[in-house]
Order: sequence, then C-alpha cells, then structure tokens
Amino acid sequence: MSTNPRLVLVLAVAALCGCDKPAGSATEVVRPAPEVYRASFATSRGSFVVEVTRSWAPEGAERFYRLLQARFYDEARFFRVVRNFVVQFGINGDPAVEARWSNLTIADDPVKQSNLRGTITFATSGPNTRTTQVFINLKDNAQLDQRGFAPFGKVVEGMEVVDRLYSGYGDSPPRGEGPDQNLIETQGNVYLESKFPMLNYIKRARILETPK
Repeated sequence: MSTNPRLVLVLAVAALCGCDKPAGSATEVVRPAPEVYRASFATSRGSFVVEVTRSWAPEGAERFYRLLQARFYDEARFFRVVRNFVVQFGINGDPAVEARWSNLTIADDPVKQSNLRGTITFATSGPNTRTTQVFINLKDNAQLDQRGFAPFGKVVEGMEVVDRLYSGYGDSPPRGEGPDQNLIETQGNVYLESKFPMLNYIKRARILETPK
C-alpha cells in the first residue's frame, strides 16, 4: 500500500507540536496555515510582529506556523546577529527538542519575493534542507534571491527592536567567533548562557488571532 510522504511528514510535525490527535480523519491535522497570519515575538530587547503571506512561500509559511504552534521558538537565542546583514535564530534551547525537529526537512519554495530589509526567510544548507532556522534581513539582500532563499513574511511592527539585538559576538564560525551552531544543537542554551551571555532571546512567540 502506498503512503503519501507529505501526509506522513505533516502528521509527524503535528505530533511534535502537540496538535490534536486525528480522530478518524486527517483533515484536522493537515489543515493549512491561513493565507495571511501574524505572530508576535516578545524578546529580551522588546517586541516585534511578523506577518506571513502563504502565497510568497507556501512550504515555509506552513512550517513556521507549526513551529509557532509548538512554541518552538520560546527561549531561543538570536545566535547570529551580523550588522547590516541578518539576524538569525531558530535552534531550540533544549537539545532533545532540537533533535526531534532536525530531520523534518521541507521542500524548497520558488523565490517569489526579494530578500529586502525586514523580510524573514528560512536558512538552508542546500536543496530541500530547511527545518527550523530563519533569518530577518537587516538590509536589502537581493543577492540571496539567486541562491534560493525564499522570504515567506516580513516584520511589520518593531523593526527597530530587531535592529537593536545584541551583535557584539559577530558571525558564526568559520567567518567569525560567535556561537557555534553545532554546539548550540548539542548543548542548547546551557552552552550559550555560559559562553555568550549577552545574546538577546525570545521570551514568547505566539500566533495572533487571524482577523475575520
């Protein structure tokens, strides 16, 4: 009997995010994210709001929605803040939680929007490797468009907060001496709090009620 791999992945993500278990029908589990939705991020530096547009990058918009439902980003550090370039986050502070999501990759989206200042985009390490990490563009980074980075939303409130996030540690290795992503994944916030205590972090990230 053949199995739909997309449905299997959605069911796996639903289990991780604590969604209701399916009761005779998968429709409740696989209901897509709204066409447009907003998420509020309360951080140690202030608050900002992201608006996601599904048509920009459907796979990315859907994954971000599930991560927010799972409260995945709570307590996550802004571990890569490079002035005049990007702010990157999306590694869970608990290595056990991070491990459960690390292999749940999603397919690439076509790039329909440019990586302009304020847009939010999934990070990638190659074709079809997106999982949980995202970045916010601090300036227009159109050069990323040709490399397959597909924005799925933008900061619509509080961009000044994003601009003020602590950047003193610089880029990640090997380009800089900031936090090592491999060590964040295996040691979590224990590593970051010990070695990089000045990093700003997300206190709470929640989906806002969709306007009727």
